[in-house]
Amino acid sequence: MANSYKIDYLELTSGNLAESSRFFAAAFGWNKIDYGPGYSGVADAGIDVGVAQAEKALNPLLPVIRTQDLEAARAQVVAAGGTITTEPFDFPGGRRFHFREPGGNELAVWIATE
Repeated sequence: MANSYKIDYLELTSGNLAESSRFFAAAFGWNKIDYGPGYSGVADAGIDVGVAQAEKALNPLLPVIRTQDLEAARAQVVAAGGTITTEPFDFPGGRRFHFREPGGNELAVWIATE
Protein backbone atom coordinates (compact mmCIF):
# COMPACT_ATOMS: atom_id res chain seq x y z
CA MET A 1 0.00 0.00 0.00
CA ALA A 2 1.42 3.39 -1.02
CA ASN A 3 1.84 6.24 1.41
CA SER A 4 -0.38 9.26 0.96
CA TYR A 5 1.64 12.47 1.08
CA LYS A 6 -0.14 15.81 1.31
CA ILE A 7 1.09 19.29 2.09
CA ASP A 8 -0.45 20.22 5.43
CA TYR A 9 1.80 23.04 6.66
CA LEU A 10 3.40 26.08 5.08
CA GLU A 11 6.19 27.95 6.84
CA LEU A 12 7.16 31.47 5.87
CA THR A 13 10.04 33.54 7.17
CA SER A 14 9.69 37.23 7.93
CA GLY A 15 12.07 40.11 8.35
CA ASN A 16 9.45 41.69 10.64
CA LEU A 17 7.27 39.11 12.39
CA ALA A 18 4.99 41.64 14.11
CA GLU A 19 4.29 43.47 10.85
CA SER A 20 3.66 40.22 8.97
CA SER A 21 1.10 39.16 11.58
CA ARG A 22 -0.57 42.59 11.53
CA PHE A 23 -0.67 42.55 7.72
CA PHE A 24 -2.23 39.08 7.41
CA ALA A 25 -4.94 40.08 9.91
CA ALA A 26 -5.66 43.41 8.19
CA ALA A 27 -5.57 42.13 4.60
CA PHE A 28 -7.21 38.71 4.97
CA GLY A 29 -8.70 38.47 8.47
CA TRP A 30 -6.30 35.70 9.51
CA ASN A 31 -5.66 35.47 13.23
CA LYS A 32 -2.23 35.18 14.84
CA ILE A 33 -1.36 32.20 17.01
CA ASP A 34 1.46 33.11 19.38
CA TYR A 35 3.94 30.25 19.78
CA GLY A 36 6.64 32.28 21.54
CA PRO A 37 9.51 34.58 20.66
CA GLY A 38 10.34 34.50 16.99
CA TYR A 39 7.53 32.24 15.80
CA SER A 40 3.79 32.59 15.26
CA GLY A 41 1.08 30.74 13.42
CA VAL A 42 -1.68 31.95 11.16
CA ALA A 43 -5.21 30.68 11.79
CA ASP A 44 -8.03 30.53 9.22
CA ALA A 45 -5.77 30.57 6.12
CA GLY A 46 -7.10 27.29 4.70
CA ILE A 47 -3.85 25.47 5.54
CA ASP A 48 -1.75 25.59 8.70
CA VAL A 49 0.84 28.35 8.36
CA GLY A 50 3.79 29.26 10.55
CA VAL A 51 5.84 32.45 10.35
CA ALA A 52 9.39 32.45 11.67
CA GLN A 53 11.40 35.59 12.45
CA ALA A 54 14.48 35.81 10.23
CA GLU A 55 16.98 38.45 9.23
CA LYS A 56 15.01 38.78 6.00
CA ALA A 57 12.26 36.83 4.28
CA LEU A 58 13.48 33.74 2.45
CA ASN A 59 10.81 33.14 -0.15
CA PRO A 60 11.61 29.90 -1.99
CA LEU A 61 7.98 29.33 -2.96
CA LEU A 62 4.97 31.40 -3.92
CA PRO A 63 1.97 30.97 -1.63
CA VAL A 64 -1.18 31.67 -3.66
CA ILE A 65 -4.44 32.76 -2.02
CA ARG A 66 -7.77 32.16 -3.75
CA THR A 67 -10.43 34.88 -3.69
CA GLN A 68 -13.88 35.60 -5.08
CA ASP A 69 -13.11 39.30 -5.76
CA LEU A 70 -9.65 40.10 -7.09
CA GLU A 71 -10.01 43.88 -7.07
CA ALA A 72 -11.29 43.92 -3.48
CA ALA A 73 -8.41 41.67 -2.41
CA ARG A 74 -5.91 43.99 -4.16
CA ALA A 75 -7.39 47.00 -2.37
CA GLN A 76 -7.20 45.21 1.00
CA VAL A 77 -3.56 44.24 0.40
CA VAL A 78 -2.62 47.85 -0.39
CA ALA A 79 -4.67 49.25 2.52
CA ALA A 80 -2.95 46.84 4.90
CA GLY A 81 0.50 48.00 3.79
CA GLY A 82 1.36 45.44 1.11
CA THR A 83 3.25 46.40 -2.04
CA ILE A 84 2.00 45.18 -5.41
CA THR A 85 4.92 43.57 -7.24
CA THR A 86 2.99 42.30 -10.29
CA GLU A 87 -0.26 43.95 -11.36
CA PRO A 88 -3.25 41.69 -12.12
CA PHE A 89 -2.76 39.54 -15.20
CA ASP A 90 -4.70 36.81 -16.99
CA PHE A 91 -3.54 33.22 -17.29
CA PRO A 92 -5.41 30.12 -18.52
CA GLY A 93 -8.25 29.58 -16.04
CA GLY A 94 -7.77 32.68 -13.95
CA ARG A 95 -6.39 36.07 -13.11
CA ARG A 96 -3.93 37.02 -10.35
CA PHE A 97 -1.58 39.60 -8.88
CA HIS A 98 1.55 39.32 -6.74
CA PHE A 99 2.43 41.37 -3.68
CA ARG A 100 5.04 41.67 -0.94
CA GLU A 101 3.86 41.90 2.67
CA PRO A 102 5.74 44.13 5.15
CA GLY A 103 7.85 41.24 6.48
CA GLY A 104 9.27 40.65 2.98
CA ASN A 105 7.35 37.59 1.74
CA GLU A 106 5.97 37.57 -1.78
CA LEU A 107 2.53 36.03 -2.22
CA ALA A 108 -0.14 36.03 -4.91
CA VAL A 109 -3.93 36.26 -4.98
CA TRP A 110 -5.94 34.63 -7.76
CA ILE A 111 -9.49 34.21 -8.97
CA ALA A 112 -10.82 31.51 -11.28
CA THR A 113 -12.32 32.78 -14.51
CA GLU A 114 -13.90 29.56 -15.75
